[in-house]
Amino acid sequence: MNHNFAIIMAGGLGSRFWPTSTSHKPKQFLDVLNTGETLLQQTFRRVSLTIPKKNILIVTKSDYLNFCLDQLPEINKENIICEPSRRNTAPCIALAAFKLKKIDPLANFIVTPADHLVTNESEFKRIIQLGLSVTAKNNILLTLGISPNKPETGYGYIQFKKEENSFNTEIKTVKTFIEKPELELAKSFLETGEFLWNSGIFIWNANSILSAFEKHMPEMYSLFEGGWDDINSDNEKAFLETIYPHCPNESIDYGILEKSSQVYVLKSDFGWSDLGSWGAIYSDQKKNNQGNVGVSENIFLYDSKDNLISLPKEVVAVVEGLNNYIVVQSENRLLICPKESDQNIKKFVTDIKLKLGEGEI
Repeated sequence: MNHNFAIIMAGGLGSRFWPTSTSHKPKQFLDVLNTGETLLQQTFRRVSLTIPKKNILIVTKSDYLNFCLDQLPEINKENIICEPSRRNTAPCIALAAFKLKKIDPLANFIVTPADHLVTNESEFKRIIQLGLSVTAKNNILLTLGISPNKPETGYGYIQFKKEENSFNTEIKTVKTFIEKPELELAKSFLETGEFLWNSGIFIWNANSILSAFEKHMPEMYSLFEGGWDDINSDNEKAFLETIYPHCPNESIDYGILEKSSQVYVLKSDFGWSDLGSWGAIYSDQKKNNQGNVGVSENIFLYDSKDNLISLPKEVVAVVEGLNNYIVVQSENRLLICPKESDQNIKKFVTDIKLKLGEGEI
């Protein structure tokens, strides 16, 4: 029996990709990279290079069930786990771990967001296989850390201990997690050689992560454990609707990883980006001679450089004298802002909600 599984988290809002990504259809269900695949489809295909398709589970909000079924026709409906509400990554992963343990007491699995970019899929496959081989035999919590190539302020960092451990030379003991730093601090991180970007991709076995939940988040652990008989049964939906309002809105990083002494990081370099903003899309896309991304035959640019432009195909646009901007239109929604302000888009969306209502985003 193959004890390896994968959990793809596909329930996020993707609000930093407004106006293309909305609460009605977030970015993981969109082809934001113009590759012919949505981000969810890319992630599923990439994970299936290592994990049998029947062992891949999708965790998403119940509103997005049909998107998953439409975009992944090769997956069984039973492999789509529907959360009744968004409660961050800790409840999502706890639910998945309980389900997998009930399916297979020796379940060993990767957890990955549905909306990341990986350009070197063969190296990704090697790293995942290496990680799974270690966590199958050891009760550790393994996170993938990306070798940084610039002082990025939009990512969290993992500091590791340089000394060797008994697992593998590519695996290091985690010293601490650090939230998104200021630029000067990020520069100092790179100089030490002791820091990696926190990818938000994890590998562990069901027993090790559930033991960590029992120790560090005991109240939430008890909520799920109390419904052991309901999990993977016809009663699961009603059970989740009962307990989810009582689950903390907590990330796995803060709830578990920052508190555990069993956390290790696997140094990775497979062309990763979390695609967390339009600025990240700009960085990862091919640019013309003026540094512009997204230019089509209907867009006429004059004295304009280093812009990201995404407009409907039927729109004819003239842009003059614009540098370092994001210009994105989707249906009746239009965004124009400096690239350096792309982290503010989440705030813009909140303001729109407050003034115009949820239906306008």
